[in-house]
Amino acid sequence: MAINVSLFLLLLLVIIALMLVANKLKIAYPILLVIGGLALSFIPNLPKVHINPELIFIVFLPPLLYEETWAISQKELWKWRRIIISLAFPAVFITAAAVAWVANMVFPGFALPLGFLLGGIVSPTDTVSTNAIAKFVKIPKRIEVILGNESLLNDASGLIVFRMAAIAVTTGQFLLGKASLNFVWMVLGGIAIGLAVAWLMYKMHKYLPTERNMDIILTLITPYVIYILADFAQTSGVLAVVAGALFLSRKRDEIFAATTQINAIAVWNVYVFILNGLAFALIGLDLPQILEGIQAKEGIDLWTAITYGLIVTGVLIVVRFGCMLGAVVITQIMKHFITVADDRLPARQVH
Repeated sequence: MAINVSLFLLLLLVIIALMLVANKLKIAYPILLVIGGLALSFIPNLPKVHINPELIFIVFLPPLLYEETWAISQKELWKWRRIIISLAFPAVFITAAAVAWVANMVFPGFALPLGFLLGGIVSPTDTVSTNAIAKFVKIPKRIEVILGNESLLNDASGLIVFRMAAIAVTTGQFLLGKASLNFVWMVLGGIAIGLAVAWLMYKMHKYLPTERNMDIILTLITPYVIYILADFAQTSGVLAVVAGALFLSRKRDEIFAATTQINAIAVWNVYVFILNGLAFALIGLDLPQILEGIQAKEGIDLWTAITYGLIVTGVLIVVRFGCMLGAVVITQIMKHFITVADDRLPARQVH
């Protein structure tokens, strides 16, 4: 226990130091945190860190999604809804299919269902990384809004692809009708559960005699409750958290006093800072164990793994750009039939 606490404190100190360096050098901090975590893993006698994927989903994902969604402008989300949805869902599905096809053609023994499993993992953009990089890259505000909002929703589409592929891998079959029903349930069921839990929390905040600290604690609990219930019902926990956060953020002035909101923002900023730092640092710490597992179980050496990673990365970049250009073309065509967000937007800036 003492070793675990010491490692946690060491990680926090490293995270703070690397954040300072990232701000000084004007680079995205997730990159430095992964490198820093990897460097820590080579320290002699340091306890090995193994990340449980389920633990990552439950501990890190709900609050990070909740905080990002709470902070977005719902007016901007609605304004750019068409291109955000097109990038968050069709683009992710197309990218996952491309990754699956390339993996099946290039990687030895990689079946198509396994390719879709890989595609579901790597196709969505990361919310934290997107926002971190946007701080140091001069891009139009509207583009930052589109990318930020899209990255909140595409986790859901990526998880949907992942779950469908997992079913195909484990059962050895893929039924389109059943998959379509599962897709509808994951999307609509997730949104319904998120809104239901958010409505219940809204009533608790509004009518129970809670004080400031209790309200802040409830906000910390809410995303976990939403995600766990949605996951238990086999729906999209990501969409559930996003839907619940959107609902409660619209009601914030009804249920929270101004002083409570100020204190809640301060608490959440610290909490999210710690979670973001730990998430990327733990990825770096776990890399040696991942490589050992690949070499021992699959017989793949480091350079082969790097080559495979570069191939997948190249596919992601090319297909992603293709989807963005496709969205631009479709938007330019459809603006003659429907009202788009801004007819004056230059085509080169939409993506």
